[in-house]
Amino acid sequence: MKTAKPAKDAYRRNLPHLQKEGKPIFVTFPTRNRWILPEPVRDLVIKHCLHDHGIKIYLHGVVVMPDHVHMIFTPLKDEQGGTYGLAEIMKGIKGSSSHSINKTLGRKGSLWQDESFDRVLRSDENIRAKVEYMCRNPVTKGLVSKEDDYPWYGGNGLKVLEGRENACSTDSPVCAERIATEE
Repeated sequence: MKTAKPAKDAYRRNLPHLQKEGKPIFVTFPTRNRWILPEPVRDLVIKHCLHDHGIKIYLHGVVVMPDHVHMIFTPLKDEQGGTYGLAEIMKGIKGSSSHSINKTLGRKGSLWQDESFDRVLRSDENIRAKVEYMCRNPVTKGLVSKEDDYPWYGGNGLKVLEGRENACSTDSPVCAERIATEE
């Protein structure tokens, strides 16, 4: 049984990090020195972002760009009612993905920049619109001509992964259709 490390409403490293119980968080975390993630390991990043869906986070959407990742998630509560903290969630995602990628590529050292850029979504912000914005990012950046061509992104409403209700999957990259139930 996992117990959440107490979530702080705010903490600070070099940047302030805020969290409000039950509110979705938009997070961007870049690679160290904007290192370009080789395409084969971008699938590993997606896998690690999905790992705690339904356990520590409710993942609304994720996009793995060549040198950074965007996620929108809502921290969940543990069995005792404690909310998982942003620091614990990000340490898990960044630490495990860094280990897997370094092992796969036979490299060592830091993969991700220490800090993440995050903000709590305001109550009047539409999660669906934010996820759609993230899903358009590869097109906006000129990586592909249409969203369907980019394999490293997903929004809630995708095909369910085994044992993970409402989880994201990279099997069907059609952003608008897969988030139709998000408000």
